[in-house]
Order: sequence, then C-alpha cells, then structure tokens
Amino acid sequence: MEYCVAMSDSQSQERIIDLCRQGDREAYRRLFEMHKDTVYSIALHFLHGDAATAEDISQEVFVRLFTRIGQYRHEADFKTWLYRLVANACIDEQRRRKRFVACDDIERVQDMAVRQKNEDPFERSEMIQAVKTAMAGLNPKLRVTVLLKYFEDLSYEEMAEALGCSKGTIASRLNRSHKILARKLAHLSGARGAGE
Repeated sequence: MEYCVAMSDSQSQERIIDLCRQGDREAYRRLFEMHKDTVYSIALHFLHGDAATAEDISQEVFVRLFTRIGQYRHEADFKTWLYRLVANACIDEQRRRKRFVACDDIERVQDMAVRQKNEDPFERSEMIQAVKTAMAGLNPKLRVTVLLKYFEDLSYEEMAEALGCSKGTIASRLNRSHKILARKLAHLSGARGAGE
C-alpha cells in the first residue's frame, strides 16, 4: 500500500479510510495505530480507570469502526465520528453496569481545583478524592460531555456532532455539570478559606 508523504495528515487519513473501505488490512492497521491511544484514553477516563474494561471498550469501538467504516460519509471530521462511537460504547457499558462509576484520571480538573502553592499533601489528597467523588455523581451523558470538553478539548460543534445533539444541548449539559460540581465541591472553598 502506498502512502504519500507529501499529503497532509487529513488527506493521508482520508486515503487510509478509503483503503479501509476497500478491505485493505494495512489501512486498518494504520487507522488503528493512529487512534488507539485516544480511544483507550477516553474509555479509561469514563470507566474510572478500569483498564481491563477500557481495553474491551477500545476493541469494541474498533470492531464497530471497521464494520461501519462504509457509513462514514466525510460530512464531519473523522475524529468526530470516532468520538461518537467511543461515547456510545462507553454509555452502553454504563447501561450494562447499571451503576455510575467515577472518573479516575481527572488531572486537569484536579489541577484547576488545587492550583495553589505550598499546599498540604493531605489537603491535596482530600481535594482529589472530593473531585473524583463529584465526577462520579454526574450521569453518563453529562460526564462524557465534560470528558470531551476538558480532556479532548473539543469545540461545542465537535461535541454536538460526536454526541448527536445540538450545540444548545451541549451548553446545557456543561452548564448543569458545572453547577452540580460547584455544589458538590462548595465545601472545599469554605475549608480552604478557613485554613488560610
């Protein structure tokens, strides 16, 4: 299989997708290599750091991707289409579990919450646990929206496309998530203010 080095990344990816549609095994491998880390990372975050289940979800996503590659119509960015597959697989897993699990690796959220100098390690540990617990309280649709926004840095348009809803719904979900997290973490700002 030939891949032109002079092609842009998006042109190269489009060529690989076209070759996948033709059944080219090397193209499948290349597409997998290009996106496996992102898919696994989203699943891992969504599933509270459950590496084994995140691995299963990743495999499921790529099976779906390869069996449905013909449905991709180039109307949206390929990554957006892929995010939708990942989000749906994670939400399906959540439904199968019938319980809500916390996000394990939320370093960006933690760093925003604990970005002060000379912090007591015990306080930081308590704060990290509080943020994890608060994230665990979000329903799956809110949590996946937060993950796509703050971990994958998607725009509202990209999130709306990935989750199959309007930008207004995305804004509403983020607003609800922020309010829930602020309410659940309000005690931290009070405790921090008392300790200063």
